[in-house]
Amino acid sequence: MRNVFSSLFISLDGVVERPDQWQFAFDDEMGEALTTVLQSADSILLGRVTWQEWSGYWPNATEDKDFADWINNNQKYVVSTTLDSVDDWANSTLLKGDFAGAISDLKNTDGGTISVAGSPSVVRSLVEHDLLDELQLLIHPVVAGEGRARLFPENVTLKKLELVSAQPTSSGVIIANYRPVR
Repeated sequence: MRNVFSSLFISLDGVVERPDQWQFAFDDEMGEALTTVLQSADSILLGRVTWQEWSGYWPNATEDKDFADWINNNQKYVVSTTLDSVDDWANSTLLKGDFAGAISDLKNTDGGTISVAGSPSVVRSLVEHDLLDELQLLIHPVVAGEGRARLFPENVTLKKLELVSAQPTSSGVIIANYRPVR
């Protein structure tokens, strides 16, 4: 069975939306943590918003060639109820219909880790359906403020997670890995 792993930048007040607007540093330790994730993954799970943003950028990216090559050449699974096609970006497959069933089926295929790229709404759904195997939060010492989406809404159902590891970085970010208590 394959594992589903998500890594998200998050502020102290729980904001995950648009980290480019509030993330003040990206240090070597964060780069190493994200590289470790990518080395074990052979496919990417994306929500519609992230797929639409990234499919217009990464296929022709001239910066960060290592990541561009990785994401362009690996299988991408796109979760959406509104898209009709994801043919614009090579190696993309649209997952429509029953979210939990589609992800369960995907987890039961052969392969490496399935990495969730951005897509906080997908992460929320994975947690809700008990389909996320590990959540890595790169916790930035910043309060992003109101008007931005948080990882979990106020009315989320209680879910318990256990801390697997925590590492402070040179810029003050804490890399914390959690697994659901099952």
